[in-house]
Amino acid sequence: MTRRLLNTAPALNIDDGGGGSDCVLFVHSLAGNCGHWSHQLDHLRQNRRALALDLRGHGLSSPAPDGDYSISALAKDIESAVEALHLHKFFLVGHSLGASAAIEFARKHPEMLAGLLLADPSGDARRLPAEVTEPFLEALQSEAYALTIEGYWKSMIAGSSPAIQERLLSDLKSTRKEVVTGALQSILHFDPLTPLKRYAGRKLSIITDINDTPISLHNLLPGLPHIKISGTGHWLQLDRPEEFNKIMDAFFAASNENKKI
Repeated sequence: MTRRLLNTAPALNIDDGGGGSDCVLFVHSLAGNCGHWSHQLDHLRQNRRALALDLRGHGLSSPAPDGDYSISALAKDIESAVEALHLHKFFLVGHSLGASAAIEFARKHPEMLAGLLLADPSGDARRLPAEVTEPFLEALQSEAYALTIEGYWKSMIAGSSPAIQERLLSDLKSTRKEVVTGALQSILHFDPLTPLKRYAGRKLSIITDINDTPISLHNLLPGLPHIKISGTGHWLQLDRPEEFNKIMDAFFAASNENKKI
C-alpha cells in the first residue's frame, strides 16, 4: 500500500497498490477519505491494481484554494488524478457524494470507464422541497452547524456498529465546515439523471434501506440496475464489507465478460 500526494492543484492524496491488467479507482463520500475503502483495497489488490482518492479538503489532500467544493470541482479531482496516474481504462466506484462526482466524470469521459459502480449514491436532491432544504442550509451556516450536521450524520449511521459510528463522526469533525457546506449546497443543484441516462457503459447501484426513497436514482431511472444490502448504515462498504465485495466482484466479472449479473 502506497499513499502519496500527486502533483496536482490542489495536491491530492492517492492510495495506490496492487497490480494486474484491471484497475479500480474508489472515491469516498462527503467527510470521508481513502481509508473508507480499506476492505475493498485489501481484497482487490490480490490480483488487481486498486486506488483510492482523497478529494480536495478531505483526508490528506489539500483544501481547494478557491473554496470550490462543487460536484464539478470534485469530478475535476478525479480527472486530475487520472491524468497524473496515466490511467486509461478503469472501473470507477463512488460512494454517496463520491458517486455524484463519479457520475459527473462519466458524463465527461465515458470512454475511459470499464464500468461505473455507485455505492448508496446521493439521489436527485433537486426534488427535495425548499421548505426542507432551506432551513437545513441556514442552520449549517449558523452557530448551530455542529449540532445540525452531527444530527444529520447520526441518522445515516444508525445501522452501523458503535466503533464505525465513532469513526465516521470523527471523520466528520475533522472535515472543514466550508467543505461540508459547499458540497451539500452543490448536491442540491446537481443533475445526476441526465448523465446516467446517457452513459452507455455497464453500471450498478448498491443501495441500503435508507436510500430507497422517491428521489433515489434507481427509483427515478427504472433502467438503472441495483442491489440492496439491508441492515446497514449509509457506509455499507464498512458495515458489510464481505457482502459488498462479493457484489463488486460479480459486477467486475460481468463487465469483463460482457454479461449481465
